[in-house]
Amino acid sequence: MKQSIAEEMQARLAALEPTRLEVIDESEQHRGHGGWREGGQTHFRIRMASPRFQGLGRVEQHRLVNRTLGDIVPRIHALALELSAN
Repeated sequence: MKQSIAEEMQARLAALEPTRLEVIDESEQHRGHGGWREGGQTHFRIRMASPRFQGLGRVEQHRLVNRTLGDIVPRIHALALELSAN
């Protein structure tokens, strides 16, 4: 069975050694809005804490997550990030 996008995200983000990780599919909340598709998997929120974010500014943290997610990012419409180093 094919992994959901949320499962793919969780698997890839494990490389950042998170101490807390939530990947939330918020697609249904955006039904009828731009970028929404039947079947969802278009709008996500990631809440994550990782020691790998220590000493990085907000932009650098976001870039690290986006690089880690790689080709997943262009397949979705929206990604909200709530990141911390602890």
